[in-house]
Amino acid sequence: MLLSGNLRSIVAMLAAVGFFSLMDAVLKILNGHYPPIQVAALRGLSAWPLVCLYVLWRREAGLLLKVRWPLHLLRGVIGIAMLSLFGYALKRLDMAEAYTIFFIAPLLITLLSIPVLKEKVALRHWIAIAVGLGGVVIAMRPDQGTFLSLGALAVLAAAAMYAVTAIAGRVLCRTDAAVTLVFWSITMWAVGASARAWPYWVAVAPADWSLIAALAVTGFFGQIAITEAFRHGNASAVAPFEYTALAWAIALDWLIWNTMPDQATLVGGAIVIASGIYLIRREQVKDVTLPP
Repeated sequence: MLLSGNLRSIVAMLAAVGFFSLMDAVLKILNGHYPPIQVAALRGLSAWPLVCLYVLWRREAGLLLKVRWPLHLLRGVIGIAMLSLFGYALKRLDMAEAYTIFFIAPLLITLLSIPVLKEKVALRHWIAIAVGLGGVVIAMRPDQGTFLSLGALAVLAAAAMYAVTAIAGRVLCRTDAAVTLVFWSITMWAVGASARAWPYWVAVAPADWSLIAALAVTGFFGQIAITEAFRHGNASAVAPFEYTALAWAIALDWLIWNTMPDQATLVGGAIVIASGIYLIRREQVKDVTLPP
C-alpha cells in the first residue's frame, strides 16, 4: 500500500536523517584536513554529476528554468553559509554535541510554519517537540561552556538557516518541480562555495577521494529524501523526526571515534525515539481514517 500525506513525508525524513548523518560523519573527517568552505564546495561538486544524471533519468531537464529564482537564490546562499558554519562546528564538537544544539531547528521550522505556511500546529506536534527536546537535554546535559563556545554558536546559526531553507523549500514545492529544488541547491553550493574557497584551496590527498565519493552519494540521496519530506506533508509534522539523528550520532561517535554513550545519553535517546514513534502512530491512524 502506498504511503500518503504526512506519513509519506515522515518516512522520507527518516531516510534523509540517516543519509545526512552519514554525510556529516564524512564532513567531520574532511573538516579536519581542509577549510570548512572548501568542504562545503566539495559537498556540492561531488554530488553535482549524480544530480545531473538524476535529472536526465527523470526526463525533467525542461523544468529546470521554470522556477521562482528569488527563493532558489535565497536557498542557495543560505545553504552555503549553513554548510560552512556546520562544518566549522564539527571541527570543534563531537557529532552528538553538535546535533544536540542543532535540534533547535525542528522547533524553528514549526514556529515558521505558522506565519509563512499558515499551518495549524496540532497539540500532539508541540508535545512531541517538547518531549524530544527534553530527551536531548537528558541525553547530553550540555554545560554552559559548550553553549558559549564558537562551535556551539556556529551550530545555532546553522540551525536557524536550515529552518529558513526548509520553509522556503516547502513554499517552492507549491509551484516548482521537486527536481528543481535538488538541482539548483547542489549547483549553487558547487559554484558559490567553490568561488569562495578558491583562494584558500588545499589540494585533495589521494586517500581522501573515497571519502569524497561517500560524500557525494550520501549527500545526493539525503537531498532527494529531504525534498520529498517537505513536499507532501505539513512541516510541523515532519520536523520532529529530525530527532532520530541523535541515535545516528551516538552510533557514529562510537564506531568512528570510539566514544561510548553513558546511561543518561541512552535514556534521553530513548525518549527522543519514543516521541517519534508516538507521532508515527498518530499519523498512521490519521491516514487510515481519512477518506481516499
